[in-house]
Amino acid sequence: MGRTSKDKRDIYYRLAKEQGWRARSAFKLLQVDEEFQILNGVTRAVDLCAAPGSWSQVLGRQLADVEGAKIVAVDLQAMAPLPGVVQLQGDITKESTAEEIIRHFDGGKADLVVCDGAPDVTGLHDMDEYIQAQLLLAALNITTHVLQPGGTFVAKIFRGKDITLLYAQLRVFFKKVTCAKPRSSRNSSIEAFVVCQDYAPPAGYVPTMKNPMLDVDYNDTNSALTGPNRFIVPFVACGDLSAWDADQTHALDLDTYTRLNPVQPPTQPAYKSAVEKLRSQDQVRVPL
Repeated sequence: MGRTSKDKRDIYYRLAKEQGWRARSAFKLLQVDEEFQILNGVTRAVDLCAAPGSWSQVLGRQLADVEGAKIVAVDLQAMAPLPGVVQLQGDITKESTAEEIIRHFDGGKADLVVCDGAPDVTGLHDMDEYIQAQLLLAALNITTHVLQPGGTFVAKIFRGKDITLLYAQLRVFFKKVTCAKPRSSRNSSIEAFVVCQDYAPPAGYVPTMKNPMLDVDYNDTNSALTGPNRFIVPFVACGDLSAWDADQTHALDLDTYTRLNPVQPPTQPAYKSAVEKLRSQDQVRVPL
């Protein structure tokens, strides 16, 4: 496979390098914002599961001219610094992490919380959907600690048979919930993004990390909702037909084309120790 193969197959991978984004996922947030204007009026934003930092990049660029704007990026692993972004290495299931976020906002709360986190997929769709749902609920849990009323929450979701149950849970906290599919997200992927607007927690609700929020018994009775208890999830495609197609192979003009390296290499790649061992054993130069 040639060095230009991925640039041909994935137009957004190529555009990300050309425009200086750390990952192609930056276009997903840009297209969600284009459809829903989620960044309007935002001065305090939180990016959960932020590494490698493409969504934090989008927030940093889009809010660069907003006076007093503050952005906090949270992840368990370290990532390379970004201008205008405060990085917090922490666990989103810990109350101390929520307290640290609010401390960075000088006691205030966020206008916007986004989360592009996802587990390492196994290929077993039911398992992947369940794990992603638990990650989404963990992100929602910390969001109830740090988001102010009227705020917006955007998170990745894997569309499956239980999406209506997740939608009903999100509707407990937000007046409007929409499932969006950006143009830059491949049609072959089951990923989508829930855009939850106008945060309005139930009267008397007290955020807590001690008990799993909205913990339910996933049996046939609860998962098979009927009548008025069953919600039809609004589904919106973000980006008009003039946008690039993420599933199409795009030709390259090899006479003028210049291949670019990724904007930000991994700070601590998992393969680093293996490469160092090969170098020490074989005494040969192995590129990282």
